[in-house]
Amino acid sequence: MMRALWTAASGMTAQQMNVDTISNNLANVNTTGFKKERLEFQSLLYETMSKANLNDSGQGKPVNLQVGHGVRPVATARMFESGSLQRTDNTLDFAIEGDGFFSVRKPDGSTVYTKDGSFKISVVDGNTNIVTSDGYQLLGVDGEPISIPSDMSLKNITIDPDGKLSYTSADGTTEDLGMQFNIVQFSNVQGLEAIGSNFYTPTGASGQAISETDDSITKKSNLAQGFIEASNVQVAEEMVKLIVAQRAYELNSKAIQTSDDMLSTANQLKRG
Repeated sequence: MMRALWTAASGMTAQQMNVDTISNNLANVNTTGFKKERLEFQSLLYETMSKANLNDSGQGKPVNLQVGHGVRPVATARMFESGSLQRTDNTLDFAIEGDGFFSVRKPDGSTVYTKDGSFKISVVDGNTNIVTSDGYQLLGVDGEPISIPSDMSLKNITIDPDGKLSYTSADGTTEDLGMQFNIVQFSNVQGLEAIGSNFYTPTGASGQAISETDDSITKKSNLAQGFIEASNVQVAEEMVKLIVAQRAYELNSKAIQTSDDMLSTANQLKRG
């Protein structure tokens, strides 16, 4: 009976973490560029009570007798499918159509990556820098912050699908500003580490960031100005998963109650 208690307890613990993951998805349903997660499970060790054994004539036991010891969560897989594009008509809102990430520099000099393209402006030394909501600088392909001269109106700044910036003057002429967003991709996006605030950092599993200007990137992303990428969380889908997780939790708790009742019955027999 004790085996059943521990097995069901592992199921309750795993489903509790599953609910935590689903809750985080639902909490971020309106977070720009958020990518939903899915908890993955793995069965624990099996106790082999009797092994399958057939002799040369085909006689014997054809199947094993094994008892499992429960389940454990092993990974959270992040789903990087694109969310829907929402039109904002804001000059500093950008959505990435594809597998790319924006490159952003933190105050400590480290580079992080994001799908959140809702940027702001910050005037430094007479130049207008494009920054995140936290004030982190958006980087160009040269590794330097995107900086626009203050005498240029942001309304006249346009970005082509490759991330190159240009300026349209009052007379209608277009000037190439010689700057381009550094859009990067990773060999294994599942290996990225989420650090909060919509940012990711590379790990040994993800590989280093590869700029889309590199010829090794065959499928490049496109930038859409005046749009943001919405969260890819589907509320109805997450609610169904939440109900399933709740029912699984309840069933495991019922298994614990049943095992406890059986132990109590066995104790009563001993007293009799």
